Amino acid sequence: MSAGESSIPFAGGEGTRTLQDRSLRLFIVLSAFFCVNAALAEFIGVKIFALEDTLGIAPLQWNLFGQTGSLNFTAGTLLWPVVFLMTDVINEFFGRRGVRLISWLAAILIAYGFVFAFAAIALAPAGWWVKAAQAQGVPDYQAAFAAIFGQGMWSIGGSLVAFMLGQLIDVAVFHRIRSATGDKHIWLRATGSTAVSQLVDSFVVLYIAFVLGPQHWPIPQFLAISTVNYGYKMLAAFAMIPLIYLLRVWIHSYLGHARAKQLRDEAAAD
Repeated sequence: MSAGESSIPFAGGEGTRTLQDRSLRLFIVLSAFFCVNAALAEFIGVKIFALEDTLGIAPLQWNLFGQTGSLNFTAGTLLWPVVFLMTDVINEFFGRRGVRLISWLAAILIAYGFVFAFAAIALAPAGWWVKAAQAQGVPDYQAAFAAIFGQGMWSIGGSLVAFMLGQLIDVAVFHRIRSATGDKHIWLRATGSTAVSQLVDSFVVLYIAFVLGPQHWPIPQFLAISTVNYGYKMLAAFAMIPLIYLLRVWIHSYLGHARAKQLRDEAAAD
């Protein structure tokens, strides 16, 4: 071995090749899952679904700020809890810098995806393709494609700003709670950081997209819908607590307790 080379021990004694480092592979897998879920949530979020109808129950008819309605959410809400989970796990083992890195990467990839979605919309469609789905009840494929992928710039901008604000706040609150509790109460720092970050995220995205945007929602409507969305996210965050502990157990088993503890200590000092 030359003077400029070094040997790094890896869990399980698999050798010294870079991609055999289990902690590196773990970060890559968690980051990839985080980014793909964040990007998918943005793109499928154009669909609004009725929760009560989906579950086959009567509409609950919430009443907030003088507004009433059923529980309608964007389809992206199915994936955001997974993003919260990945954020907390990466925060636990890879610290502030790990979360900031994947958050900026996800935001860039989401913006990149929308650039090419708009580029695809601008392409002249083949004449036969426009009517290719008429048998499925879609008279104009090009119009449907543009409506689904061509989200308004206010919605895109609002979601990206809210996403980054939420992530930066999440990591700060997570580590503030961690410094107070030490290695105990992972559920508290996970749900506590989500509670604060998603309070900001839930209200910022709708304010930019629908109050400042062309629809100009009245403030009571904005407050009511934002509150309902925030309530859903918090219920999802509590539901994810067992998964956080299961993932932590699996990571300790995968990396080995010594390496996992080393990562957690480094993350806490980050």
